[in-house]
Amino acid sequence: QVQLVESGGGLVQAGGSLRLSCAPSGLTFSRYAMGWFRQAPGKEREFVAGIRWDGGITYYADSVKGRFTISRDNAKSTVYLEMNSLRPEDTAVYYCATEGAPYGMGSTPRNYAHWGQGTDVTVSS
Repeated sequence: QVQLVESGGGLVQAGGSLRLSCAPSGLTFSRYAMGWFRQAPGKEREFVAGIRWDGGITYYADSVKGRFTISRDNAKSTVYLEMNSLRPEDTAVYYCATEGAPYGMGSTPRNYAHWGQGTDVTVSS
């Protein structure tokens, strides 16, 4: 059974930074693309960033390009989302996710099959 646990959320002022972490279990981490999604109150969940199974390619939503960085440490079986220059509109629950099949690119939201419980990120103005 695949389980994903996020950590690192919290309250931060606009312009600040946070780093989210996610450590999946129940799968061979190094074989799977990983991604981060978010859902703001009253809105649909949206793709934020994805990283290929080997870390060789990353993908970002236009709204976070240049501010957020996704990375992975396969030795630690952990994926990160470094968030800088945070804005109030970044306020959301952030979810870690993994694709349903190994050796994926991480760029297609519909390929993600397993989700964490989410961590709250609140950016105050």
